[in-house]
Amino acid sequence: MSGRSVLVAVVLFTLAAGGAAEPAASRKPADAAAAAEMGPPPAIRPLVRTADLSLGETQEVELCDGRKAKVRLLEIQETTDPIRQAVRRARVHVEVNGQRVWLTSATYELPVKAGGVQIDCPVTRLLYRNASTDAWGLVKDARLRLWPAGSPWTSPGTFVYPLRQRWLASSTQMANEPCYVDSAESLRPGKVYYHWGLDFGGCEGLTEVLAATDGLVVSSGKEVLPGHKETPVSPRYDVIYVLDGRGWYYRYSHLYSIDGTIRPGTRVRAGQRLGLLGKEGGSGGWTHLHFDVYSRQPSGKWGCQEAYAFAWEAYHRQYHPPLVAVARPHQLVLTGEKVTLDAGRSWSAAGRIARYQWTFTDGTTAEGIRVERTYQRPGYHSEILKITDAEGRVDYDFAVVIAVDREHRDRLPPSVHITHHPTLGIRPGDAVTFKGRTFGTRVGQETWDFGDGSPTVLTQSDGNAVPLAKDGYVVLTHRFPKPGQYLVRVERTDGHGQKGVGLVRVEVDGGKPDRDTR
Repeated sequence: MSGRSVLVAVVLFTLAAGGAAEPAASRKPADAAAAAEMGPPPAIRPLVRTADLSLGETQEVELCDGRKAKVRLLEIQETTDPIRQAVRRARVHVEVNGQRVWLTSATYELPVKAGGVQIDCPVTRLLYRNASTDAWGLVKDARLRLWPAGSPWTSPGTFVYPLRQRWLASSTQMANEPCYVDSAESLRPGKVYYHWGLDFGGCEGLTEVLAATDGLVVSSGKEVLPGHKETPVSPRYDVIYVLDGRGWYYRYSHLYSIDGTIRPGTRVRAGQRLGLLGKEGGSGGWTHLHFDVYSRQPSGKWGCQEAYAFAWEAYHRQYHPPLVAVARPHQLVLTGEKVTLDAGRSWSAAGRIARYQWTFTDGTTAEGIRVERTYQRPGYHSEILKITDAEGRVDYDFAVVIAVDREHRDRLPPSVHITHHPTLGIRPGDAVTFKGRTFGTRVGQETWDFGDGSPTVLTQSDGNAVPLAKDGYVVLTHRFPKPGQYLVRVERTDGHGQKGVGLVRVEVDGGKPDRDTR
């Protein structure tokens, strides 16, 4: 949807929605105590409507424009990995206004059009089988979210991208993806940390964290505004909570620093700087923004409001990328096992991607939206996806495949996390700061290839020996002499010969992705 059509759509839907209350399915509390905690009605009425369904159940949902949609949950399918039996893919078969459609739950999926509405599935109960946390407040079998067919997902001007950084600029863990970046893919049986919020990798102490919405600062560090008991607010020295006009709570975690003006009781504007991205608190040692949104759910409980689509839409409104490659989520497999790599989540403003090209860690190549591969060697593989549109514009993303040695299932390959700053508006000759850290081994050195023909560089990060160590990441500065898109590759091999490969894309005066038009 273009920026202009989004603006037109939101005007039409705002007029149509008027003062209509949210449907009972998403407002009704479980008991009187929950009702007391809900507080006054929201000043901003969300465009999304939510329905939790049991298998075989049908519900009628009133959309934000007053129209009705009838949805029925028909079937749920799941795919688990062979090592820790974590849910890697959950699909739901639903009927919406008489049309049947399969939806893939979360994991970098966007709402789809069916039955005259837009619909997605943020979570299913399948995750609860071995999840370490109930972050969703789901008591039935699946959650569905609905919008009118032409509606934006959030009203323009009410939600912005929470980082001053290019889309998918580094590693991410989003939308029920099992955590993995910092060697968190435990190979022992037990609970799985499905990352319900959004983890955006970034450059420690350099990447700016921005308020996603206008709102009231409820907590900053360990200071808390009174009156927010029995809510998602859980203060910590590196965390900010903001309450917006929808009645939603926003959590910004692992901050390197919090700006001095961000104090409980103050109000912030969308796009205002909150602080700098870091790896403080329970980060696991990798530098990222942990971004959660919480709202009341149909069960009456507080639960995650899955925000991948909101962040995607906000980024597109602000920066207008012509092309976006998406090769995520990551995969965990045993050696000798077949893997399907999927570029189908990629996007083109022109409506069509002309070519999908893959370059693999072993140097081989393939073409196609989906390709199959078998991994005979264990390692942390970062496979390159290159997409091209009809006008020759290109974009890149990386598919991480963690292949575990079938004969030594207790050996997790090392992982490599690479970041750089800035990621927007880089010109030839500009100094670009790179930071890198290996997880899972303290053997050997990282080998850096900047992709521009310059000599390789050797470094040795600490292997995450002390996760919150200020010098845990190695720091390099590099200058690219010419415009172009550069793929920076970093490798490190452990004592068992297992290689970890990390990649980032650096755009130098290429697609001019620094146009923020919010």
